[in-house]
Amino acid sequence: MTFRPMLLLGALLFAAPIAAQEAPEPPLAAPTASPERIVLNLAADPAHAMAVTWRSAAGLPGLVELAEAGDGPDFVKTATRLPAQTDDATIAVRETPTLHAAYHSLTMTGLKPDTVYAYRVGDGAHWSEWLQFRTAAATARPFRFLYIGDMQNQILSEASRTLRMGLRMAGDAAFVVQGGDLINRHDSDAEWGEWFAAGGYAYGQTPQMPTPGNHEYGRGPVLNPQWQRQFTLPANGPAGFDRLRDTCWSTDYQGLRLISIDAPQLHGVPESRMAIVKWLEPLLAHNPNRWTVLVLHFPLYSLEPQRDNERVRDALKPLIDKYKVDLVLQGHDHGYGRGTVGPDGPGTPGKGATYVVAVAGPKMYDGGVRQWAEKSATDTQTFQLIDVSDREMVIRAYTAAGRLFDETVLRK
Repeated sequence: MTFRPMLLLGALLFAAPIAAQEAPEPPLAAPTASPERIVLNLAADPAHAMAVTWRSAAGLPGLVELAEAGDGPDFVKTATRLPAQTDDATIAVRETPTLHAAYHSLTMTGLKPDTVYAYRVGDGAHWSEWLQFRTAAATARPFRFLYIGDMQNQILSEASRTLRMGLRMAGDAAFVVQGGDLINRHDSDAEWGEWFAAGGYAYGQTPQMPTPGNHEYGRGPVLNPQWQRQFTLPANGPAGFDRLRDTCWSTDYQGLRLISIDAPQLHGVPESRMAIVKWLEPLLAHNPNRWTVLVLHFPLYSLEPQRDNERVRDALKPLIDKYKVDLVLQGHDHGYGRGTVGPDGPGTPGKGATYVVAVAGPKMYDGGVRQWAEKSATDTQTFQLIDVSDREMVIRAYTAAGRLFDETVLRK
């Protein structure tokens, strides 16, 4: 008996490695009467509003109960019941040509700044648990947020650890910015199910602010029909361009202006490119905030030697330099890179915007030595923890194992 543990250890040490196998097709998770895929999104004015979206079986109404959170259980007695907008939809997805689901959304308005609220969603008979969020302060205050690059592949089994380590290390993050390619196949409802499972209840408490990547688009490009149903992002994108709704947006949070750029359309649709540039310039020119951050999927400066997103760079770089954007968060290249590039090329902090490319999932590309990148890595899953205060923005990159890999400070 005493020798069995040693024999088992030896067997483990000298066993042949398990051969890599292609992951089986994940099953379709059909919606039920219970609320699921609950996600918060910041509104354009996050001090006074917050948006929530969720899914249920088709034919059910959507309701939200909302109250100021208290220190004890009596807050439930003061909850207000609010009707949500419901879209009973039949969508062709990879798993079935007729996915029936009800998508519910509500932007909760008239909220108090810097206040914790409790809420739950349901249909009146079936409810979620009570979840909580805090509104932004009405004035500039220090805060932190997370940046997550492409999750995309093995979303639940492997990419989730990067997201969860970030949430563990920054449990007080005000929100999470996701840089596109949340999933791999734009029409896979099962992959969306993995993305929601990866974040779990955290998505219902920490607002998620995604920008689309090329893998959220089919040919055309045509945006996945679930994107606008699953997220309720600020409806302040380019006027008259419904195709850019929920993909180009901006929000002001405690001294920071965060702007999402729809990179696939900026790159591939000339009319959208013109509309985005026309919309973006006044956002940058008339910005009362101390800090400006852009998020888009395609990098202005690539890590992949065979890639160069010239259209994206030509459209955005003049505005980034002219209006002194502080930070540009990007994905797509499945590696890590961070560098400062000013009007005359790569420089030093304070002489241009800081560009970050990052990936959270396990799919990796081989990157070469890039002149623009002061710090780079391959085969490294990272998340970015970004602390914002009046005079400093501290950008730290941690690996999925929680190791500090890179750090830079922007000062004003």
